[in-house]
Amino acid sequence: MYRWCMGRTNIDIDDELIAEVMRRHSLRTKKEAVDLALRRLVGPRLSPEFFEGLEGIGWDGDLDEMRGSRIHDGDGVDAS
Repeated sequence: MYRWCMGRTNIDIDDELIAEVMRRHSLRTKKEAVDLALRRLVGPRLSPEFFEGLEGIGWDGDLDEMRGSRIHDGDGVDAS
C-alpha cells in the first residue's frame, strides 16, 4: 500500500487536541495519534483498477434539475 520510511521530527502540537484524539481512539502515545491523523487525512490509495471498475456503471440524473434555480451570468459567478 504505502511505502513508509520513518523519520524523526520535532513539532509543537496542541496538548488538549492531541489528548482528545488519544482519548477518543484509545491511543497510548502522541506518535500513534499523529500517525492515525495523517493516515486518515491522506486516505486510502485507490488503484487504477478501482476506477476502471466504475466505467460503464452509468448515471441517471439531470444536472440542470440538480442545479435548481442557480443561474450563471456567464462570468463564473453565481447570480442567484
